[in-house]
Amino acid sequence: MEKGKRGTLTWVLGTAALAVLCVSDLLCGGVSIPFSDIVDGLFGKGPYEAVIRSVRLPRILTAILAGACLSLGGAQMQAVFRNPLADPHIMGVSAGAALGAAIATMAGPSVWGIGVALAAALGAVMASALILAVSSRVSSGNTLLVFGVMLGFILSAVTSILQYLSNEESLKLFYSWSAGSFTLSRPGEIAILTGALIVGLILSLWNAKGLDALLFGDEFATLSGADVGKVRFLALVGCCILTGAVTAFCGPLGFVGIVAPHIARVALSSSVHIRVLPASALAGACIALLSDLISQAFRIPLPVGSTMAIVGIPVILLMMTKGKGSSV
Repeated sequence: MEKGKRGTLTWVLGTAALAVLCVSDLLCGGVSIPFSDIVDGLFGKGPYEAVIRSVRLPRILTAILAGACLSLGGAQMQAVFRNPLADPHIMGVSAGAALGAAIATMAGPSVWGIGVALAAALGAVMASALILAVSSRVSSGNTLLVFGVMLGFILSAVTSILQYLSNEESLKLFYSWSAGSFTLSRPGEIAILTGALIVGLILSLWNAKGLDALLFGDEFATLSGADVGKVRFLALVGCCILTGAVTAFCGPLGFVGIVAPHIARVALSSSVHIRVLPASALAGACIALLSDLISQAFRIPLPVGSTMAIVGIPVILLMMTKGKGSSV
């Protein structure tokens, strides 16, 4: 099949899958609501208006935005480090957010609620700033990758110590955040996630040609005229923005950033980033919605972080066993 037709088919099927998952997720929840009342609720009518517009619709929008953000970050990290298992969490941004959240939960009930999200965001910003400062002094992608992994280990170790010193109530609150959820976002937080996605998408598309060059190594990219340091810096800035916003409001969600770019490359039969990046965002949104749908199917909703792993890991294993794993 020609690549143009293949790309069109990918977008048609992906958009259809996203629509089906949105409708299915609207129907899923603690209260069984007929489809006609779902439609009425979306337009501000009917007895379930509050449930639809204040609970289920924000949850779905958050899932779409979070999945798209993490997938965009994952696609860029896999190009920067030429590692098919790289994703936003590998750079320690999520670990920084977790440390911020742990500190907030230990501070007591006076800062709980939005305070946990703000502390997580601050932790993500501080970890991101450290990574970006190091990236400006390190020319090797492998060295930067090792630094990110080590930073994540150090921050996670500090978080573990804080958890050990915490009381039972603080531990429960931290676990609730770290398990991952799309249910806690309000309009202001959705607006922040939307802004992060827009900024991250613009940066990634602007940087797409440089990411293509990095796939063949730093030396080739330099010979082809790309500024390797600038390409890597822009990719890290975008990834930090995307990951920091999602982790602050939804918790440290994994796997979607690894899986979605591979699905996009296989579906498009291409590694050209101007095509792969938007398709990765679409695939990530679908994976996040499917994960939320599985979570909400139980009487007591499961942690989204767990259901995302249940969805993501089999996809990677299936692609590996069928010999269709994409290369970066």
